[in-house]
Amino acid sequence: MGNAGGRRRPLKTITGVSGAVGVYAAAIDPDTTTVASSIEVAKIAERNKFDALFAADLLSFGAQGAIGAQEPLIFLSALSAVTSHVGLIATVTTTFHHPYNLARLFGTLDHISNGRAAWNAVTSSVGEENYGDQELPSPEDRYARATESLEVVNALFDSWQPGALSADGHGGAILDPTRVRPIEHTGRYFTVRGPLNIPPLPQRRPVQFQAGQSAGGIELGARFAEVVFTSLPTLEDAVTYTKRIRARANELGRAQGLPLIMSSFHATYGATESEARRLAREQAEATDFEAGRAALADMLGGGVDLTGLPLDKPLPESLLPDVTSVHRRRGRVEIFGNFARSGKTLRELIIAAKDTGHWAAVGTPEQLADSIEERYDAGVLDVISLGGLADERTRDFLVNGLLPELRRRGIVGSDYVGATFRENLELPPLPD
Repeated sequence: MGNAGGRRRPLKTITGVSGAVGVYAAAIDPDTTTVASSIEVAKIAERNKFDALFAADLLSFGAQGAIGAQEPLIFLSALSAVTSHVGLIATVTTTFHHPYNLARLFGTLDHISNGRAAWNAVTSSVGEENYGDQELPSPEDRYARATESLEVVNALFDSWQPGALSADGHGGAILDPTRVRPIEHTGRYFTVRGPLNIPPLPQRRPVQFQAGQSAGGIELGARFAEVVFTSLPTLEDAVTYTKRIRARANELGRAQGLPLIMSSFHATYGATESEARRLAREQAEATDFEAGRAALADMLGGGVDLTGLPLDKPLPESLLPDVTSVHRRRGRVEIFGNFARSGKTLRELIIAAKDTGHWAAVGTPEQLADSIEERYDAGVLDVISLGGLADERTRDFLVNGLLPELRRRGIVGSDYVGATFRENLELPPLPD
């Protein structure tokens, strides 16, 4: 864990916005807008001192219906106007975007939010049909493009040197053009002269998140990420992953403790342990196992036919794909391949697929706090995503149960500690 001022960095908290259910329900309601529920979530999050809002993205119309969220950058721009402290994390792919546009978009979000922008960089495993490509680029090509994209974007952010703008004493600014430098980038994917044509950012660079757990994802995260968004279902997984990515980051000369580890926490709350277990059992029993076969096949890379297999037996080893042969979401394939090899039945795997490989726990707020504290104390949890603020029951357990308990234990802070998101995360200084 990192330290600030000689003390341990508190666990940072994030919650999601722009979820599919609220967006699509609002789209057919003449009395509201598709951002209304997220505005309410944003205000609740800030009142309860969440550190950031997280907007996911999906670039395809799902096979099982209209799924996904609205465009994250525009969505978070709207939320920036009704908040003043909470960070704004937008998921945007490097696979189908140009880095000059990305630098302008995220730079503008950082300006309009007064230094609260963050970019969750991903390499898309879907959406090629909408961007003129007949086939999705290979994972190796997607990560090579991502690496070059991040190099270009960071160079553009840094193209304004300190002192490029100064006050003229009359409410205006003086530009020193010798301190604004072209980047003159020529690479495999992009040619970008630069410099960036918007003013220097409040944070210098938006906070860099990254999602991806394959070998390529770990290399990208170790090189660039300040926070990595992970799917780590067990403590053992978290320890193994953290050691691996931090060792590589250290080899690359990154600051100690980088990248921070972020995990999504899928919690089932109960006032008592028996109530929580009952709710979890009811949720499992309500599973649509036929639809679940398709969802699990997707977790295994999409090329597995689970039709007709018995629910209460493990999957045959012969059905499990070699991760290196999979074109999409190799990290998720590895998680579910390991689940299957551990002897879980098809029924258990389908139920697990509802959490898409994320960390899940069941219990009272105090028991859930125990699970969080275990990972926090192990040094493998720096940022946690806590969902459910849009649901009244879950919100009550979260803001009146789990968060107060974590604060009582000194794990989560009680207020914002800086003016920008970077400062609130207590990140080390950016390299010169």
